[in-house]
Amino acid sequence: MTRTTTARGKRGLTVLAAGGAGLALVLAGCSSSDDSSDDTADVMADVDCADYEVYGDLEGTTVSVYSSIVDLEAEQQEQSYDPFEECTGATVEYEGSKEFEAQLPVRIQSGSAPDIAFVPQPGFLRTLVADYPDALTPVGDQASQNVDEFYSESWRDYGTVDGELYGTPLGANVKSFVWYSPSMFADAGYEVPETWEDMIALSDQIVEDTADDPDTKPWCAGIGSGDATGWPATDWLEDVMLRTAGPDVYDQWVSHEIPFNDPQVQDALAQVGTVLKNEEYVNGGLGDVTSIATTEFTEAGYPIIDQLCYMHRQASFYQANWSTLDPDLQVAEDGDIWAFYLPAPSDAEKKPLLGGGEFVVSFDDRPEVQAFQAYLASPEWSNNKATATPQGWISANNGLDTSLLQSPIDQLSVELLTDEEYEFRFDGSDMMPGQVGAGSFWTEMTEWIASDKSDEDVLDAIEASWPSS
Repeated sequence: MTRTTTARGKRGLTVLAAGGAGLALVLAGCSSSDDSSDDTADVMADVDCADYEVYGDLEGTTVSVYSSIVDLEAEQQEQSYDPFEECTGATVEYEGSKEFEAQLPVRIQSGSAPDIAFVPQPGFLRTLVADYPDALTPVGDQASQNVDEFYSESWRDYGTVDGELYGTPLGANVKSFVWYSPSMFADAGYEVPETWEDMIALSDQIVEDTADDPDTKPWCAGIGSGDATGWPATDWLEDVMLRTAGPDVYDQWVSHEIPFNDPQVQDALAQVGTVLKNEEYVNGGLGDVTSIATTEFTEAGYPIIDQLCYMHRQASFYQANWSTLDPDLQVAEDGDIWAFYLPAPSDAEKKPLLGGGEFVVSFDDRPEVQAFQAYLASPEWSNNKATATPQGWISANNGLDTSLLQSPIDQLSVELLTDEEYEFRFDGSDMMPGQVGAGSFWTEMTEWIASDKSDEDVLDAIEASWPSS
């Protein structure tokens, strides 16, 4: 699910196959303009325009970009484009919108599609290709070669529809995290759990230790998110499905090779219920179980700071919300707040890891559009974006210079993504057809919490909503 916070990859490039590939570009100094911000100057500081000669002379051209990324993160996106603009002569016109998913199809239908769009769900990408087969442009040669060189095969597969690569990876995130207060754990004598069984035992211990304080609970949670309310609950089910059924069955579930109401999915939802529907476990500082449905996900972890709950499961990008709560809060292993990996069962062969990301799609094959898409799939862009972003952004690009990541939780996220001990899977709801992944899955999980709708009825309803073709 695309996140909205309160504020949703070494050198080496291949040769551009079309559109001025052989043109060398010579720029004196390749520095930012006088009115650039300090952040932009940082992005430009170590840029060598020789790395951008492969894109050709794009002077006088313009590339339009449309995305769901807004506010501060949008500014950081634009800063990461500065080297490309400065060294090629192209202009990138960026527009972010909170109505992106609703408005992009409207723009396509009206003939005013952007040159480039950042699509946050592979399922949405497949829908766009199916609904507008003549509108999207397959990925050009250079961008495709960058994907092959700098991304794993699975990331290429996420952007592929019917054997054709339509989307190149952009950013990434890790969702299998549990946020906690290191000092609260230390004061209570608790240790970070290493297995799922340890985590449940810790939850029971907290219940016992706080028996005289009914407002304090092991867990706090919230699934409120405007029109997207319910998506944090889908993340819970996906993470647990990976742990109880395993990655192979998870893949079958996401692709509907097994029905949504398969007994293995029922088992996973029941396991989620042992936490989220357990009155003794939740919702510390916020209310009873039903309060999970009305608590905004952006604020759901805040009771940890007031020592009213001990744990909150949420993705790496949640770190920005701690800064919103209090800019002085330190997110670090020995700081005010930190996160541990949502543990796997003790008998798991590998440690499953849930995550997500965005994909770059194009609606025009002009040389400057192909060049910009290739840039966004390059280590140069990943490193420029890391330089421009203090926290809350990572990439699965294996050419990313991880020393540029400024946030400890981002550094930890990349460690997990690149550690062979962990087996990554993309957010399931983002992979499913839109009417399920961004529809019935969200709404039914909300009803599961808000109205105590039964496990069986929830899963049956989602299964019934799956499109027949």
